[in-house]
Parts: sequence; C-alpha cells; structure tokens
Amino acid sequence: MVWARMLAYITGTVDQELLLSNEYLAAENRILRAQIKGRLLLSDAEKATLAEIAHRLGRKALEELAAVAKPDTLLAWYRKLIASKFDGSKFRKSWGRPRVDEETERLVVRMAKENPGWGYDRIVGAMANLGLRLSDQTVGNILRRQDIPPAPKRKQATCWKDFIRAHMAVLVATDFFTVEVLTLRGLLTYYVLFFIHLESRRICLAGVTRRPDQEWMEQMGRNVTMEDAGFLIHRRYLLHDRDRKYCSSFRQLLEAASVKTLALPPRSPNLNAYAERWVRSVKEECLAKLILLGEGSLRRALRHYEAHYHEERNHQGKGNLLLFPYGQKSQTL
Repeated sequence: MVWARMLAYITGTVDQELLLSNEYLAAENRILRAQIKGRLLLSDAEKATLAEIAHRLGRKALEELAAVAKPDTLLAWYRKLIASKFDGSKFRKSWGRPRVDEETERLVVRMAKENPGWGYDRIVGAMANLGLRLSDQTVGNILRRQDIPPAPKRKQATCWKDFIRAHMAVLVATDFFTVEVLTLRGLLTYYVLFFIHLESRRICLAGVTRRPDQEWMEQMGRNVTMEDAGFLIHRRYLLHDRDRKYCSSFRQLLEAASVKTLALPPRSPNLNAYAERWVRSVKEECLAKLILLGEGSLRRALRHYEAHYHEERNHQGKGNLLLFPYGQKSQTL
C-alpha cells in the first residue's frame, strides 16, 4: 500500500508538471503568433515534424493548441507525409506506357497521309495485317504528336504533294524554255515546248518555234492527243503555268480528248517541280555546253539529249536506274 501511494503521488506530480508546461507553451505560442505579421513559411521537414505530432494529439487537442496552422491543414500534411512513403514515381525511368518504336510510328503516319479517309480503327486493322498490334488510342496519340488531323478533316484537306503522289500515273506536266541560237540574222530566241509524264519521267519534245502563237499551239495540241501516237493518250491531267501561250483553244483541244488542264497559281514554279527540274537538266548537261548554229543544230542537240536522258542517264528519283534501258522509242520532234 505504501508503494502504491508513493507511485500515485509521483505520477500526479509529473502529470501536474506536464500540464503546467503545456499550458505555458500554449500561452507562449499564442503570444508569439500574435506578434508575427503575415504567414509563416515552413520547410518540408518542419511540416513533417508538426504533422507527425499533430496526428498523435488528435483533432480535439489540436483545436486548442494549434497556432501555426489549422488542424485540417496539419492533418493534411500528415496524409501527404504517409502517401510520400508509398510513392514510387521517383524511381521510374519514364512516365506511363513506353512509346512505340520509330519504325511503327513511321508506318502509322504513312498510312494516315496516304489514306486520308482511314480512321483510327482502320489504321489499327492495317497495322494488325503487318503483325503489329496497336490500340486506336495509340494511333490517335501518334497522329496528334505529328499534327495530323482525324480522318474527316484529313480527307477534306488534301495537300498538293499528296495529290501528285496519288495521280502520278495519269499526270503530265508541260512548260516552255527558251534557247538563244546563233543564225545568219544574228542571235535569235527559240521556244521549246515539252511534256513530261510524272510517273515514268518520259519526255516528249513537242516542238521548237520562234513564234508560239495560237495556231502553232493548236497544232501541238492535236499532235499530243492523236489516237494512235499522242503523248497524252491515257492521261487525265495536264499541269501548266499561266503563260498566255496556253490559249483557250489549246486547252479545249486537250479537254475534248479527256485531258483536264490544271493551271497552277501564278509565280509558283515549285508546284511544277518535275518540269522545272528537267529544264535545269537539259540546260546544264547539254545546251550550256554547246554553241548552237541554226535551228537544225538546236533540234539535233535536243534529240540526242532526249535519247541520252531516256536510255543512258541514271535517275536518282527513280532509284538511280535507267528509265528505259532497252532503248524503247521515245517521241521526238
């Protein structure tokens, strides 16, 4: 009984001292908090310390003691402290699922560009035919990264490059270039009219003249639309610039032969790039290296270069191969 009384006395004394200490500290905190103007800025370590103690005290005690922050804030700090112990994101090497490889992404982009009407599901099916399993969400993410719109918008906005690629087999381009020829009457300018089939790169040198007037153009139109040997047979479109030489009667002759003429916007040689590139080739590789004496000399040089271009010259745009290695006949002047 003596030991029990002594233990009760000691415990009561300690409890009394703790109560007095807590009361003093609470009063001191209130006084100090009243002296501080504005908001206290605590570090993460200080927040963690207060949050851990606040959790053990409980909400009821915090409502009487907490001065630095509200009880809800202190308990929220504690929940965040616990959650951080189970957060493994800092050990991850990347966020989310791994991206598809570059080759697969390239195939998806190619399918979308070459098939404007294909939606996500159609592309997924086409990729499955190649042994590549993707979801429609993955296809959508790839196209968004490449700034490619969905199928309805993509179908309505066909760019010129896609149009050319889709119709190369039935597309022909035409243009003029000039050549200065030395004659007995001095230096004269000759106009050369040519056509180029975009898919095969076959060239047709239609004619050479000093005056490409309406009558001459009409004759050229009849020549290239002849039923048996016309260069534009089985072609659907003819690209040309807005030169006045392409008169309305010339265009009517071609459209009567089911060849639709497409006039390009003004000052846009890049839209007729195949024809422009051939002009550069014939001038740099042939005409710039010769002194032409008379119209016959010009015709002969063009005829030989045309044969060289078709049968002997390698073409980088066609896999660095010869266009017609077996010497098929080309249409000459």
